Amino acid sequence: MDHMLEVEKNAGTISNAMLPALYRIENVRKDTDDTFTLELVPQGDGDGFTFSPGQFNMLYVFGVGEIPISICGDPARKDLLVHTTRAVGTVTKALRKLKRNDVIGVRGPFGTHWPVEDVTGSDVVIIAGGIGLPPLRPALYSLLAQREKYGKIVLLYGTRSPADILYKNELERWRARFDLEVHITVDRGMEGWHGNVGVVTTLIKKAPFDPDNTVAFVVGPEVMMRYAILELHKRGVESSSIYLSMERNMKCAIGLCGHCQLGNVFVCKDGPVFTLEQLSRLPNEY
Repeated sequence: MDHMLEVEKNAGTISNAMLPALYRIENVRKDTDDTFTLELVPQGDGDGFTFSPGQFNMLYVFGVGEIPISICGDPARKDLLVHTTRAVGTVTKALRKLKRNDVIGVRGPFGTHWPVEDVTGSDVVIIAGGIGLPPLRPALYSLLAQREKYGKIVLLYGTRSPADILYKNELERWRARFDLEVHITVDRGMEGWHGNVGVVTTLIKKAPFDPDNTVAFVVGPEVMMRYAILELHKRGVESSSIYLSMERNMKCAIGLCGHCQLGNVFVCKDGPVFTLEQLSRLPNEY
């Protein structure tokens, strides 16, 4: 009963949290062979959509099902809801087939967020592997919108190959800024690629940040996050200053189904953003 009351407090009421709102697809963009971006606008009247960087939505394809996907747009824009995901399952493959003006259901936003407002004055290192960049993009938008409040901001991004790099035009704009460090690497270089080759964690040892005054936001495959933690620790970054997004097995988004339970923690409700210090106290975790 206590858990039910907590769900109601966090999400209004359980019925509201489980009822999708209707959103129209404004644009579908193919990013790579298996990755795409949906731009959504709300149907009907309202003040638009607000969220905090790091939160996620449940996207519902009528007649197919729903899936949790991180929000990857600009938190300052209430008129446009953006999601980037990879087509790997029944629901995401159905989403990829949708076209402009099709309507889907959206529940959310859910979950904890990157502590952008709590780390002013610090250097911020963002480490993304593959599809891990979209959940981190809203944090970068928020950091750059208040650039004067932070020390160095560093983006380290790694993909399998140059063809898998997401948001290429935006990355070029970011690399042109004098107040942002952007370093990109690929696991396998191809003809015409003149950048870094190697896993993204190899960039950490040379990244320009002060480990005594740094927070790190990390998203990627589990093995990549484990090695990122090791490299950050080698640089002297404390576990309490390392934040990770642990999107795993989430089904209902409000902690009722139990698919994402770790000990006494529900990833969808108590996360998905945790500090490494918090995760180290959970069973079979970091």
